[in-house]
Amino acid sequence: MKTRSTQPIRLGLVVLATIWMLVVLPLSAIAAPYAAMVIDARSGEVLHSRNADSRLHPASLTKMMTLYIVFEAVENGEISLDSTVTISKHAASEPPSKLGLRAGQKIKLRYLIRAAAIKSANDAATALGEAIEGSEARFARRMNRTAKALGMTRTTFKNAHGLTESGHLSTARDMTTLGRHVFYDYPDYYNIFSRVSDSAAGKTIYHTNRKMLRSYRGADGIKTGYTRAAGFNLVASAERGRERIIATVFGGRSTATRNARVAELLDMGFKRAPTRVAVHKPRRPAYMGKLKGGPTGAVGKTVRLASAAAVKKSLRPQSRPAPDAQPLQLAQAPKDDIEAAILAAQAATTENETTAVEPAKEAAAKADSTSAPEPQLASAIVTEAPRPVLRPKSLILTKAEPAQEQEVIQEVVTRVSTSGGRNWGINVGRYPSQYKARSVLLKTALNEMSTLDGSLRKVVRRPTGFDANFMGLSEDTAQLACRRLQARKITCETIEPGGA
Repeated sequence: MKTRSTQPIRLGLVVLATIWMLVVLPLSAIAAPYAAMVIDARSGEVLHSRNADSRLHPASLTKMMTLYIVFEAVENGEISLDSTVTISKHAASEPPSKLGLRAGQKIKLRYLIRAAAIKSANDAATALGEAIEGSEARFARRMNRTAKALGMTRTTFKNAHGLTESGHLSTARDMTTLGRHVFYDYPDYYNIFSRVSDSAAGKTIYHTNRKMLRSYRGADGIKTGYTRAAGFNLVASAERGRERIIATVFGGRSTATRNARVAELLDMGFKRAPTRVAVHKPRRPAYMGKLKGGPTGAVGKTVRLASAAAVKKSLRPQSRPAPDAQPLQLAQAPKDDIEAAILAAQAATTENETTAVEPAKEAAAKADSTSAPEPQLASAIVTEAPRPVLRPKSLILTKAEPAQEQEVIQEVVTRVSTSGGRNWGINVGRYPSQYKARSVLLKTALNEMSTLDGSLRKVVRRPTGFDANFMGLSEDTAQLACRRLQARKITCETIEPGGA
């Protein structure tokens, strides 16, 4: 019995595969238009551009925006890195590249972030969008609002992963802008883009551009992308010494040629960029997120939070006359001395009010003798009292000169204004010593400047310790500050009016 030889068939398959790899695939990539952009990340200066404003398919560069919004949501308390996300059928059905998530599977948000940033997993990106906004369609609308706020004027997003979809377009300029914002707006999360490998859902995942991360000196991110319509895309960032360059390429013919071109562009950027230049960080857009509950109980309502609710300037102390005071005399003291005393008083007192004492005659003499313009200060209240007794460790506004007797004291009262509903506060814990409570207040104030700016730090002594409080907040600001602090695993409770 004769048997047909399979050798010609195998040879034919090899030939077809070779033609596909060497001809068809490169031609499909060549069909994608080329565009490029290079900037000095420190100043935003454009060092090179070509077709930078052509609207093209961004592919998985889209995931930079997905992750930007996730970082924003975590920082503003919408969701936590340890929040458990249930995978939907829609997310599980996304085509590769994917993590292999199953419908109904539960996974922590932090692992979805890793999968989207490092492996460029489409199922993880969709799951992130659904976790933040409930559906991918609503998340896409939020992506477009954020893009507009960032100045990405020629970008339209239709999905969270970047697979080709009609109207899902961006430009090399817009993606470069987005990459710069990712670096400057969320530096605590940026390091994830430089990880060559990591773990997610019990699997080891590898960076889609680990070759360049390993081979190009100073490279630390950011994101790759490929579809047939887009070609091989890449937004890359590298730092050498004081210089940081961001380069973007759309429409590369292959991974190797794209990486080689990006390396050339980065080299060009480092040659053209000045060694020293003032750093002008891009302006971070106002937070527009979804408030999942809160004092109004409005679920799914889009509201302006951080920028609108934060107190923008210090609360001016209110003047308060003494009950049996003599006719008032107004005196002006140097601004620096007043502010120094108030700051010291805030740290030292455990009462609801802080008082500072100074001989009024000396303050008046200083005010009369100075030739500087009159400072813009709240008027200090001067009361006359016979033979006042100075308090131990009292805070003197100006250095006291030797005197035989001091008949008049100057009292500066700092009280939190209750105007505009700023009579709420927050408590960030109870501590065994005053020093510890003050340290926590200072550290928290520095980390939460956007919401706590203008509030009054106050330590209140209790039978079991010292409460560290921030006072002088509106109800919305207090609620927002607590959500943000709790998202960072920091103890926080709101203090209602009269509850301090």
